[in-house]
Amino acid sequence: MIHPIVKFGAPGLETPSKPVKAFDEKLQELVTDMFESMYAASGVGLAAPQIGVGLRLAVIDVSLGKNPEAKLVCANPDIIALEGEQREEEGCLSVPGFRGYVMRPQYVTVRAQDASGKEFEMRGEGLLARAFCHEIDHLNGVLFIQHLSMLKRDLIKRKIRKLKKAGEW
Repeated sequence: MIHPIVKFGAPGLETPSKPVKAFDEKLQELVTDMFESMYAASGVGLAAPQIGVGLRLAVIDVSLGKNPEAKLVCANPDIIALEGEQREEEGCLSVPGFRGYVMRPQYVTVRAQDASGKEFEMRGEGLLARAFCHEIDHLNGVLFIQHLSMLKRDLIKRKIRKLKKAGEW
């Protein structure tokens, strides 16, 4: 089932998520729904809070669905190592229509659990490293715009307020 993406300003989006405790059928269904929702929105990552679920769960696929082996489920993820730097343009499904350059590590190692609860470690580079950071930020209640300059962030927030007033957000 495709869920609507929660937009900036919605309650819960900037609240830290609770750990996943039950790796059951209900979680498997949520993971499937999250991948469907992410692909429908043309994203490379989606965190549970972005569909209104306050769990430390994210799905990532930097192949945009082209490579089934690239599909990642990260439950209760933590970043355990960072290396290098990259500054690239970033956007977010919860802040549609807005982008900005964000400094992220070039390499990121995460420790997480898969959909069945099995722990794993994985090192990501480039776009995957950026996706790990972006999605884990979501799970910590942080949006990419918080990494932008105060000027750029205020500009985006002002434009969103105008869109809300016009009923377009």
